[in-house]
Amino acid sequence: MDYRKKLFQWKDPFDTEGSKDAFCKAMKENCAFQYKNCPEYRTILDEKGFSPEDIKDYDDLARLPFLPTVFLKHHRIFSMPEHKRLIRATSSGTSGKYSEIGMEFGSLTNGLRMLLKVTRPRKLISPVPCHYIIFGYRPHKSNKTAIAKTALGYTFFTPALSRTFALKYKDGKYEPDLEGVIKAIVKHSKSKFPMRFIGFPAYTYFTLKMMDERGIHVKLPKNSVIMLGGGWKQFYKEQVDKQAMYDLVKRVLDVEEENVVESFGAAEHPILYCDCKKHHFHVPVYSRVMIRDVNTLEVLPHGNVGLVNLMTPMIKATPVLSIMTDDLGILHDAEECGCGVKSPYLEIIGRVGLKDVKTCAAGASEILEKAGLKG
Repeated sequence: MDYRKKLFQWKDPFDTEGSKDAFCKAMKENCAFQYKNCPEYRTILDEKGFSPEDIKDYDDLARLPFLPTVFLKHHRIFSMPEHKRLIRATSSGTSGKYSEIGMEFGSLTNGLRMLLKVTRPRKLISPVPCHYIIFGYRPHKSNKTAIAKTALGYTFFTPALSRTFALKYKDGKYEPDLEGVIKAIVKHSKSKFPMRFIGFPAYTYFTLKMMDERGIHVKLPKNSVIMLGGGWKQFYKEQVDKQAMYDLVKRVLDVEEENVVESFGAAEHPILYCDCKKHHFHVPVYSRVMIRDVNTLEVLPHGNVGLVNLMTPMIKATPVLSIMTDDLGILHDAEECGCGVKSPYLEIIGRVGLKDVKTCAAGASEILEKAGLKG
């Protein structure tokens, strides 16, 4: 049986308790596929003494060996030939290295099901045309990053009347054009159609701050939405708290906090975590989140800070069913939110340095080298 399909067709996208068995079986099914079709992944599991058959119930998933994102930035490992990897997505590569994830037809169709269900509570898909301001990369054939594909994909949530990009490709590199963005905001704020902002919070903040300092305040049309995602990346020192961002949006654009939507995701884990009305990232049925102790890597109870371990059976072309990020986070009980969504929610605290997750990555690398396999 195709348990992955059953999971992605689950009626309630946040019924993580009721979908436990389906998730477990989908993970086991995916693990068996990876074990059979990816020699590097099979070697890692063998060295760790783990077999797909060891996944007998939901609690066994905590013992499934994970791949750190830093490991995936140094190795290319796939479970399907290139002609079946219809989409190639890479991480941003801000450190000079990037992960490359291949996605096959099945993961794309299931991803579409996920997208439609997860965005429904925030009413992001609409037949009403919009003007788009994308605080991200203008498409270019050299840019394969997942964040660029995602930002462009978001502009198809409604019919796009226009697309203005903050980062434009020129002379072999991307350069910010915030002045052009400000002109577009002022122009389209006079339209009868809504506007949607998409992309990096840092560039969104820098642009709105420039407008505020110049006294350029506008009133965006009704039902305009500010969509933030992708993190602050190299601008982490300039990062402001969420309330400061909401206040700036209200002051400069006259858009209420309820129309600011945030998302979280990773190239190595293409599950969309879309915030609720209280701006919390509830875990959808398509994934599970475990928080692990930074020293022992043991799974921690809810409410504790640790490394964020993300799981999903969504992709078969690349063995990313369990990855360890370099994010520090807390998993909270649903009741702490109070929005009505019944799954736990993830709070991202920040990132650890690469040296802090080096041990995890080195272990996987050494296993591959020992077996004479390289990604």
